Amino acid sequence: MNNIFIGSLAALIIGVAYYISKSLNKDLGDSNIAFEKAEFLNTPEKDKLSYIEALIATKQYYPFEKWREKSSKYGLLQYTEDNCTAAKNIFDTLLEKLIKTGENGEIKKKEKYFEIAVLALNELNDVEQGLIETGEREDLCELIDKITIAAGLNPKNYAKGEGIADLWREW
Repeated sequence: MNNIFIGSLAALIIGVAYYISKSLNKDLGDSNIAFEKAEFLNTPEKDKLSYIEALIATKQYYPFEKWREKSSKYGLLQYTEDNCTAAKNIFDTLLEKLIKTGENGEIKKKEKYFEIAVLALNELNDVEQGLIETGEREDLCELIDKITIAAGLNPKNYAKGEGIADLWREW
């Protein structure tokens, strides 16, 4: 049942992104090329990416495949396919909600979506103790900061400059 839900959610996210990109008369493949040529959010080329392209481009910073490699390489059992997929789905849902809200959407609404995502990560970490340790925390905070910027928010405006995740994270 869980796999059906996850598959359906993934299909929905891909469908929404495809529909939005087509409605804007853009091809998502082009955004990946533009993204790879510019270090995300660190060069003037970032301004050439649309709001949606910038959000979708943050997926290249997903650390979950790296986590799975740790599982097989070092025998770290907490990085199962299910746990990594659950973490990935939290971020896919966050991106979907930010895309739906739009570039000029309410800031409070965007902040609420980040809160929901971070609280979901807290719950996942509670269920699977040791899932988010030091390295994983750094991965997630960096990813959340990149998504924050892509969503038009400044991570330095939250938690005394530590980033929006620090408002709710327990890891």
